[in-house]
Amino acid sequence: MSSPAIKTAALLLAAAACLAAQDSDHIRPQQASVAPSEGKSLFQQNCGFCHGPDGRGASGPDLIRSTLVSHDSHGDLIGPVVRNGRPQKGMPAFPLSDLRIHQIADFLHSEANQAATVARRQPSDYPLESLLVGSADAGKQYFKGDGKCSQCHSPSGDLAHIATKYKPIDLQSRIVLPSGSPPILTITDASGQTFEGEQVYADEFWTSLRDRNGWTHTFRRGDNNKVKSHEPAGAHLNLLFTYTDKNIHDLFAYLETLK
Repeated sequence: MSSPAIKTAALLLAAAACLAAQDSDHIRPQQASVAPSEGKSLFQQNCGFCHGPDGRGASGPDLIRSTLVSHDSHGDLIGPVVRNGRPQKGMPAFPLSDLRIHQIADFLHSEANQAATVARRQPSDYPLESLLVGSADAGKQYFKGDGKCSQCHSPSGDLAHIATKYKPIDLQSRIVLPSGSPPILTITDASGQTFEGEQVYADEFWTSLRDRNGWTHTFRRGDNNKVKSHEPAGAHLNLLFTYTDKNIHDLFAYLETLK
């Protein structure tokens, strides 16, 4: 092959490589090789400030329990929401490629599947003698002292007879992370009427709470509704960085005395 021909072939190959690189973000989702870490990074960069770094909610709703996410397939439902935004709800539009949408969707589905798997692996029962290895007296002291548990809880109030309400394995789990304690919402609607109660549902479009009388109230996000949220588990999350295994075992031993 002559020198000019070689140069021409080289230029054509270089141009083809450049075009392929430019088009890499437009690979069809079903053809893309998705790394979960890439989807996580993309989600945190674009969505984490509102929906939390793991998609479980912050100022915006929890996406892991979202009906839209659960019905999504390869970004077919997530994509339009991401690209169009929800201006009336304060969500901006993100002009992401098909590949980027697919990576974010894959991350959210992975997180949702992991959460479901953990729930399925939760043991339904566990021998009390295998868990009761702490000191009830030390637990009571920690409850009133360094743990600051008594600032929010009372043995004769909300914790009265708690050892008879939960199985031992569930009670110990609730000490570390009381996942059964949903956020407390205060919602003022457009007419000025205020509703307060436990959050029972939340997604990109709706929020529901159950008031103290057992009534459930559902509100469309936006619609001039003002929402305030209080996370009861906040203090427990902070304790994750301070208390020891002994503190947990002692607290559990103490709570088991509250029959």
